[in-house]
Amino acid sequence: MVEPIAALLGAAAVIFMEPVLPYALAFAAGAMIYVVVDDIIPEAQRNGNGKLASIGCIIGFLVMMCMDVGLG
Repeated sequence: MVEPIAALLGAAAVIFMEPVLPYALAFAAGAMIYVVVDDIIPEAQRNGNGKLASIGCIIGFLVMMCMDVGLG
């Protein structure tokens, strides 16, 4: 009996939060990019490739944004 009630509450929460969803997904994507870069850059600094890793992250981000805008 708990599952149908929780399903209805979950569906209501999704409908209620739909306007906030793009902002929440953008925040989650930004947090993921931060976590990845935060792990990559210090590790690359130890191996002497810090600049290359930073430039690679920036170029990868720019390519991703261009594809997002270009492909819709």
